[in-house]
Amino acid sequence: MHKAIGIIILLAVGIAMVGCSSSSNGSNSTNVNGNWSASLTSTPTGPTIYAFTTTFAETSGGGLSISNFTFTSTGSCFVSGETSEAGTFTLSGNFNGNVTGTFGMTINSTNANNATLTLQGGVGPNNTLGGTWTLTGSTACSGQGTFTFNKM
Repeated sequence: MHKAIGIIILLAVGIAMVGCSSSSNGSNSTNVNGNWSASLTSTPTGPTIYAFTTTFAETSGGGLSISNFTFTSTGSCFVSGETSEAGTFTLSGNFNGNVTGTFGMTINSTNANNATLTLQGGVGPNNTLGGTWTLTGSTACSGQGTFTFNKM
């Protein structure tokens, strides 16, 4: 009798583990690794202020490796090739495939403008990241708004 109960419990745990390990294509599933395009606006429906493409790779400890960073819009505060980038990314979720997480990125101008673009947000639906941005630096290099990253 005890042996039969033990076998039933073992089977139940095994089935639960298989169910938990399967991937979910829920509306909030995000894998940060890959190519992304970003659009930064002053308001949620406003024109694009800055746009860029980049490649992300999650590193251990919540770090984010950023490569192939290129502005696709022009502006006086940033010049492609004259920036440094750093970021963080964390994911958490539950057994129902609901994924949440935080995203942060800082872009620093390495030229005389001393501009710093800071992005803070999280995981959005359908492989997106979204949140708010703030630009600080010289008088001409200041502002704030919202951003959206789309996986390419």
